[in-house]
This record gives sequence, structure tokens and C-alpha cells, in this order.
Amino acid sequence: MNDIESAAIIGLGLIGGSLARDLSQRGICVRGYDADRSHLDAAVRDGFVREALDDELTGVRGADLVVIAVPVDAAMHILERIAPFVAQARLVTDVGSTKTGIVALASRLGIGNRFVGSHPMTGDHRSGWGASRSEMFSQARVYVCPTPEATPDTVNLAKEFWSSLGASALPMTAVEHDRKLAWTSHLPHMVSTAVVLALADAGVRHDELGPGGRDVTRLAGGSPDVWTAIARDNAGAIDAALASAEREIALLRGALSRSDIAALRERFASARAWFDV
Repeated sequence: MNDIESAAIIGLGLIGGSLARDLSQRGICVRGYDADRSHLDAAVRDGFVREALDDELTGVRGADLVVIAVPVDAAMHILERIAPFVAQARLVTDVGSTKTGIVALASRLGIGNRFVGSHPMTGDHRSGWGASRSEMFSQARVYVCPTPEATPDTVNLAKEFWSSLGASALPMTAVEHDRKLAWTSHLPHMVSTAVVLALADAGVRHDELGPGGRDVTRLAGGSPDVWTAIARDNAGAIDAALASAEREIALLRGALSRSDIAALRERFASARAWFDV
């Protein structure tokens, strides 16, 4: 982090706001922007954003680090807008849950040499500046996905940046990332959503759930806008994961309809064995 003196963060919600807090506390001059003026005003008032950027985003010019921290569909548009202003940046990154599209766009825009996509595996179902917190990335896993043109120095800087916040940076290609996340993140959210909708259809209220039910349904409390964008951007991989989940549900239903206790126990035992590894 010794090479980063200034940072521009676009989007001051849970992830971007937490980054602003951490970077400011480490002595880095943070410039910030959020389409919700109340989030931006709060970040400035709380002392973590030194300079508020206007809607033109020209103020990213000259920043050593530029972070795009908005939903994945908006991130593509933001990257196009700021591309003319990041020639002096040492690292441009995003923090979205899908990577293939934005990494390819960075290459097309001619800024691939300084772009490394990032995905911190941490967060909360809450959103906005008020949900952000210091040290949120401590001990988190962060996938870093460089463009084919990214220089070794840029990739190393991306890894050092996340490591300086206490995270473990794991490089992989954007395609590998999106396939993996379809299973490890996107499928759990989709299944949680399906469970919530089934409960709603059955007239079950959230306050009627026990601890297990609350655990399973918590993910469904995420932002509809964020998850619609993720689902659209990674539709093929998510569909394949959902098809596998549907097959498992069909096996459970079949065992129930046959009163096949041995088959039911085998499914439960297999699940428990995975959990215990």
C-alpha cells in the first residue's frame, strides 16, 4: 500500500463504504461518489471521504487507485465513463459478483493493463453507507481476476492492496470465477429466495421461523437490484447450478412419495458428510 496515496471510490454502500473507512484510516486520501447523495454526504460528514466527486466523475483523474463499487450492471456503465480519466491510475478494480463481462470491457476500452477485477467474499444482506464498517475485509477471501493485458506489477499491486486490508487474495481468470461463484454464492441465494417464496405462498411469516429457518432465508434479504443484475450477467452458469439443485429436490420428493426411509437417510447422510469435511 506504500504506492497508493489517493483513491477514488465510486459507490459508498456496504463494500465501497467499508473500503473508504479502511483506506482513510490508513492515511490514504479518499475521493468518493454515490448516486444517493445522502450516502455521500454521510461519508464526508463522518470524515472518511475527503473530497466528494460530482456526477461527471472527472475527479477520479490522478487517483492512484480507482474502485468501482456499484451493482454489476451499473459497473459496466461506470467503467466506460471513467476510462478516459484513469490513465494515471496504478490500479483500477471493481468489487462485483461477476467478472467476465467487466474484465472483457476493460480490455476493449484499452485500460486492461491497469485493470484487475476483484470480488471480496464478505458482506451483509444490508446495504448503504450505514451498513459499512471498518475491518470488514479482515480474514476475507478476495478473488482477483486480471485482464490478459494486466501487467505483473498491476496484478501484484491488486494482491498487495487486499492483503493490506487483512484479506487473502486468490488470483483466477474471470471465466473460472463466474463458474465457481455460480455454485458457491449465486446458487445459495437463488435457493434461499425459492424457500422464502414457498414460505410466503404457504402463509408462513418470518417471525415464525426458528434459527435454522432464519439461517436458510437470510440471503433472500439481499438487494433485488443487485441480485437481478448478477442473475442476468451469470445466467448460464447459475442455470446449470439450479438444474443440479432441482435434481436433488426431485430425489428427495421421490423418496418421500415412496416412503423410502433408506433413501431419505442416505440423502441426509450424504449432506452431513459434506458438511463435516
